[in-house]
Amino acid sequence: MEPRNNVTYFVLLGLTQNPKEQKVLFVMFLLFYILTLVGNLLIIMTITVSKTLNSPMYFFLASLSFMDVTYSSCITPRLISDLFLREKIISFESCMTQLFTEHFFGASEIVLLLVMAYDRYVAICKPLHYLVIMRQRVCVVLLAVSWVGGFLHSVIQLSTVYGLPFCGPNVIDHFICDMFPLLKLVCTDTYIIGILVLANGGLICTLVFLLLLVSYGVILHSLKNLSQEGRRKALQTCGSHITVVVCFFVPSIFVNARPAKTFPIDKSLSVFYTVISPMLNPLIYSLRNSELSNSMKKVWRRNIIAHFK
Repeated sequence: MEPRNNVTYFVLLGLTQNPKEQKVLFVMFLLFYILTLVGNLLIIMTITVSKTLNSPMYFFLASLSFMDVTYSSCITPRLISDLFLREKIISFESCMTQLFTEHFFGASEIVLLLVMAYDRYVAICKPLHYLVIMRQRVCVVLLAVSWVGGFLHSVIQLSTVYGLPFCGPNVIDHFICDMFPLLKLVCTDTYIIGILVLANGGLICTLVFLLLLVSYGVILHSLKNLSQEGRRKALQTCGSHITVVVCFFVPSIFVNARPAKTFPIDKSLSVFYTVISPMLNPLIYSLRNSELSNSMKKVWRRNIIAHFK
């Protein structure tokens, strides 16, 4: 077996080689990242400060916003700097670190979205037992399960690729270090490894997505037992969750839930669930959740008035 350290760095081809397009993308992704940080941090701070947003749903929403910030920060700053400097070289160690962190936060978010669906199921289908079932200790345990699940997934992904022999070439046709583009550069047969990666990533992602669809199907079916006002509030909340789930899972499943092959469209789809989705989530929740948007206005209006007094 040839030694892995024949390759000490990789060259990322990025999204485009056109200098004019790179300038446009630099400005665009910088704006996206700023909006991601501002939107998600605004939600975290509002939920933390507000006395009315103390239900488990908002605890999980603040956690989702934190994951969105960290997930985006693993990928977008590097993408922006590569577009600005036009030096798309990444060391082997930095590549492995990025691979670990992106899968850690991405998988944690997938499990958290499943937890949030369970929270909505209990709130709508078992409202009288909601505060007993979703007590604080249970919420903390479920959040911990999300982080542990993401960590285990990421460790498996990293251990799968870390010891493989990279003998050259070292050019990755992507803007991030990800599993399938890396497997193309391995100088040994990766058929079995590709199946393991598919099972650990794509199939789990697909299974969670199907579970989410089933859970929201059950929730929507149970809405007939609620009052008109109850149905309206439930549809507002569930509509936000479903929108977020579809935006995140559909492109992710297309990229990851297939044999270890890469297609030109993969890079564009990866941008959607790594960069755009974390930016859209705060907008989706704040626009569709009147309780959150009203609390946001009250909290920041109060802070602005206090500042100028």
